[in-house]
Amino acid sequence: MSFWTRRKAIDTAHAGHDGPALKKTLSWYHLVALGVGAIVGTGIYTLTGVGAGLAGPGVILSFLIAGAVCACAALCYAELSTMIPASGSAYTYSYVAMGEPVAWVIGWSLILEYTLVCAAVAVGWSAHAQGLFKMIGTPDFLLAGPHAGGLINLPAVIISMAVAGLLALGTRESATVNMVLVVIKIAALAVFVALCLPAFDASHFTPFMPKGFAANPGPDGVKVGVMAAASLIFFAFYGFDAVSTAAEETKNPKRDLTIGIVGSMAACTAIYMIVAAVSIGASRTEVFSASEAPLVFILETLKHPKVAAGVALAAVIALPTVILAFMYGQSRIFFVMARDGLLPRALSRVNAKTGTPVLMTLLTGVLAAVLSGLLPLKEIAELANAGTLAAFIAVGASVIVLRLREPARQRVFSTPAWPVVAAGAILGCLYLFASLPAKTQHYFLYAQLIGLAIYFLYGVRRSVLAQGSAPTK
Repeated sequence: MSFWTRRKAIDTAHAGHDGPALKKTLSWYHLVALGVGAIVGTGIYTLTGVGAGLAGPGVILSFLIAGAVCACAALCYAELSTMIPASGSAYTYSYVAMGEPVAWVIGWSLILEYTLVCAAVAVGWSAHAQGLFKMIGTPDFLLAGPHAGGLINLPAVIISMAVAGLLALGTRESATVNMVLVVIKIAALAVFVALCLPAFDASHFTPFMPKGFAANPGPDGVKVGVMAAASLIFFAFYGFDAVSTAAEETKNPKRDLTIGIVGSMAACTAIYMIVAAVSIGASRTEVFSASEAPLVFILETLKHPKVAAGVALAAVIALPTVILAFMYGQSRIFFVMARDGLLPRALSRVNAKTGTPVLMTLLTGVLAAVLSGLLPLKEIAELANAGTLAAFIAVGASVIVLRLREPARQRVFSTPAWPVVAAGAILGCLYLFASLPAKTQHYFLYAQLIGLAIYFLYGVRRSVLAQGSAPTK
């Protein structure tokens, strides 16, 4: 069988494997919490300010565009995850629909995405935790990476490894902790909205798009405009795809995955739009966009210092839920690719006591710690977006391919108006990718070339399908 035509059979993609298996411990409420925990985080607590600096009040439109593209992708994910309830997310769907080479590219993109998201959120968490670390005497050169004149962002490194340790203990245990932290995070945002509403000033929305709609280079060469902001804060919306990586550990995947993906996406879109609108109403975008912790900054300017400190503390406590969700997804992508033979099979070992891939979880933590300790938030987020956009394009394409190839196959959840929705996910993601900085696009290309080199040197010969055996019993 030529590697170009190797595909997993759809009926065996989620059957029992020769390799290690993951424990089924999650219910729908765990999945919704996982999705909300992944989506509501650095995007709303930190990147709201960065996006506002690029688009002005038009950042509201940026949120809407990014949310619409993600909604199309979420509906495609819901169809595929219930039809193929196996770990691996877009990687597994691509393997079934389009074959091994495409699956490798998407799996490599997901590894890039999840690792960088963990790193980006760790940097955002560090911005809120700086005060606590200064209180215990941490020197300034250990509170920032080389880009900011420091040596290493130590708080970001610490939180990355702490979350990896929690995940290694077990999936259900970490999911329960995640649910508690999600409640804290949403409560803090509700308090923020309640205190900012009395100060709402509609004049802050004029002019609405001071830097235009399209992503065009500004005076310093950095792309600005509504689409430039959308291509960055797109980072704020994804996270629902991490839910699909939990398919193999879900008790009733055909029901619970749909609830987890669509439910978390709908809830978070509403939260984002409300918080962004209230932020702009309470403070002009050119003022709060300069802050690394814009929500805290706005509360301080409204003379609520104690509540601002409380929101910062809530972010410190709750932002790790985003790292937890994506580090969970990252370790599962690694796990499935290793089980399929595209990476060394030893990496798919599952701990007998916890039922989790401990080695891969800790390796993910180390990678995130290194990146978050040395790189700035904006560059990490932009490169993470590139990997995610590639995965979302693949999911839209997989829906189209499987609809055409197997139209009669039963679908527990059917994407409504699938030709329009799937095409919307693909075209929307391509437009957002084109709006990313040229440097980010080049870095993504270099990362893919490295990935392809690994595939042709190792995976193309060592994959389970290449060995002439099915990946199932």
